[in-house]
Amino acid sequence: MKKKTRNRRKGFHIFLLLIVFIIFSVNLAGYALRQIFPTKYSQYVEKYSDEYGLNKNLVYSIIKAESGFNPNAISPRKAKGLMQIMDSTGEWAAEKIKIKDFDSSMLLKPETNIRIGCWYISKLINQYDQNIDLALSAYNAGSGNVAKWLKDTDISSDGITLDRIPFKETENYVKKIKRYNYIYKKLYGEQK
Repeated sequence: MKKKTRNRRKGFHIFLLLIVFIIFSVNLAGYALRQIFPTKYSQYVEKYSDEYGLNKNLVYSIIKAESGFNPNAISPRKAKGLMQIMDSTGEWAAEKIKIKDFDSSMLLKPETNIRIGCWYISKLINQYDQNIDLALSAYNAGSGNVAKWLKDTDISSDGITLDRIPFKETENYVKKIKRYNYIYKKLYGEQK
């Protein structure tokens, strides 16, 4: 009888240790994922995603994909900052949203970059009737390319959506943003 009770206690202790290990592992995994998928610059992301009607997770996903949250990132094509804004896009956007005395070096300032990036992706989402794939394709490859693709019946059977994205880089970009957006949603919940 004593042996049975000892075995039950031992089994119960092993069970408790297993539960503690599982809880610890889940918390550690969550912590690690939050380090890989951070919400840096949240004061600017929240402010400008709210102002331009964007989902915060989408903005974080774009920043992660574009610059890995490096505010000083400059691409080989000279796109700058967190959301990788080209000088010409920055100048155009700054004029539209009335940023006074804009200079392209301001694209390396997190607030200015996120403000312009949020305005621009919001404009693209509206331009493409809330079609996120088209907006992301235009963000990456340019609106001119998307316009050409929509007119090409081999690429767009209906002229409204893309059946395929002809640039592999852009196709991978759209997939990456959608994957990141899914992960952000799982980690931080649905955010408007």
